[in-house]
Amino acid sequence: MHPTSLYTRYGIGDLGSAARSFVQGLSDAHMTLWQILPLGPTGYGNSPYASLSSFAGNELLLSFDDLIAEHLLEQEDVDTTHMSFETGHVDFDAVGKWKIQILKKAALRFLHEEREVEAFTHFCQENSYFLDDYALFRVLYERYHDARWNSVWPKELGQRDPVALASEREKEATNIQIWQALQYLFHKQWHVLKSFANERGVSIVGDIPIFVAPDSADAWSNIELMKTDAQGNYSYVSGVPPDYFSKTGQLWGNPVYDWTVMQKNGYHWWMKRLERLQSLVDIIRIDHFRGFCAYWQVPYHHKTAEIGTWEKVPGEDFFQAVRKKFPSIKIFAEDLGVVTPDVEFLRDSNHFPGMRIAQFGFTFHDKGILNPLDSFLPHNYEENCVAYTGTHDNQTTKGWFLLLSEEEQQTVCRYLHCKKNEVVSTLIRFIMASNARYAIFPLQDVLGLGDEARMNTPSTCNTINWSWMEEKEVDYSLCFAELKEEIFLYGRM
Repeated sequence: MHPTSLYTRYGIGDLGSAARSFVQGLSDAHMTLWQILPLGPTGYGNSPYASLSSFAGNELLLSFDDLIAEHLLEQEDVDTTHMSFETGHVDFDAVGKWKIQILKKAALRFLHEEREVEAFTHFCQENSYFLDDYALFRVLYERYHDARWNSVWPKELGQRDPVALASEREKEATNIQIWQALQYLFHKQWHVLKSFANERGVSIVGDIPIFVAPDSADAWSNIELMKTDAQGNYSYVSGVPPDYFSKTGQLWGNPVYDWTVMQKNGYHWWMKRLERLQSLVDIIRIDHFRGFCAYWQVPYHHKTAEIGTWEKVPGEDFFQAVRKKFPSIKIFAEDLGVVTPDVEFLRDSNHFPGMRIAQFGFTFHDKGILNPLDSFLPHNYEENCVAYTGTHDNQTTKGWFLLLSEEEQQTVCRYLHCKKNEVVSTLIRFIMASNARYAIFPLQDVLGLGDEARMNTPSTCNTINWSWMEEKEVDYSLCFAELKEEIFLYGRM
C-alpha cells in the first residue's frame, strides 16, 4: 500500500498520523513488512514509476498536521471547507495545486525563521548531487507549466548551457531554497515514520524503477547516460514486448541507458541511486529486474512496443559492483514477464528472491482445466521467493475472480476448496501456508475490495490509475485480525 492511499481529510494520504496508525496495526498483528511504491514526486499521469526525480521525495506526502505541530502552519491554513475531494480516489490535479501552495508557505516560514540552520545546511550539502538540479528543475517546471525540458523549455535551459543555468540559480535563489526546504521537511517526516516502523519490528520494502522518466530531472541532468542522437534527442525508448498484460506490449517511453558509458564510470549514478534508496527503506524491490540482463528498446517514434530489439546489459558486472559497495543490501527481484535462463541465473546467483503472483497461476485451458504444475500456484512456491495474491498492476483478487467464466470460477473454488464468497481470504491463506519466505498482500485484497479499488492498469494513462484511497478511517486491528491468526498458525511470527 502506497502512502497516498491512506485516508486523510486532505484528499491524499501522507506521512503523518494515518501512516503511524497503519504501521501500529501491522505491528500489533505481528506483520513485519510494509511494501510501498516509489516515493518520488509524480508528473504527468501521476505514476510513481515515472517520477520527476529518482532521488527526491514526493512533497505531496508531507503531513499538514505534523507541520502544524511544528508551528510551520496554522490550522486555518489547511482549512478544507472550500474543497470538495472525491471519495475513494485522489484527485492529483486538484490536491496538488491546493497543497503545494500551502506547503510553500510552510517552507517560507521555515526559511525566514531560520529553523534548524545547521541541519538544513548539512542536508543540502550532503544531497547536492541531486538536490541542486532538482530544485532548479521544479522552478523551471512551474514557470513553463511543463516538465518537457527537451521540447518546451528554451533551448539554452533544456540543453543546460552553463551561463544560462548560473543566471537562473542567481535569479531564482529564493524559489530554489523553497524546494530544498520541502525536501528537507520530507526527509524529516519520512525518517520519523521509518523509525516508528523499525522500532515496532516493521521493515519497509521500497521500490526502484529500472528506468527514469523522459521529462525528469534525472534525464535532464544526466543526458550523457542515455542513448541519444547527435542533437540530444532520444534514439530509443523502453518497454516490454507483448505479454500477459498487453497484446501489443507495453510502451513505457522512458529513455534507455547507454550501459557502456555507465560501466566505464563504475555505475556511479546507479550507486548514488541505490545509496539514496537504502537510506529511505530497509529492502529494495527492483522493478523490471530482467532489464539488468537485457532490455527491450523501441525506436523513438513507434506507437506500440511490438517492434523492438533486446539489448544486452552487463548485469553480472553491475551486481558485483553493487555487492562490493553495499555488502548488506537486501533486494527483491521483480522477475515477471519474459524470464529467460540468463535472468534466472542473475537472480539466483545473487540469491535474490523472485516474485510469485497467485493470480497468474490460474491459467485455464478448455473447460476451465488448470495446470497443477504452474509455478505461480501456491503449492509450487520455492522458499526463496516473495508471494503475492496480486500487485499494483493486477486487478484486485475479487475483481479478477468475478470476471472469470463460471467454469473457471468453479475450478478456482475446487483448488482452494472454498465457496465463491471465500476466494479472496482463502487464497491469502494458501499463500500464508505456502513455502514462500515472504508473503505480501495488497491492502485492497485484505479488505476484500473489487476493481473499483484497482491501483493501476498497465499500458493505460487515466486519472483513475494510482489514485485509489481509503474512503474512511480503517480499524486496522479489526482489518488484520484474520491475518494475525494465520501468521501464528502458519509459523510466520
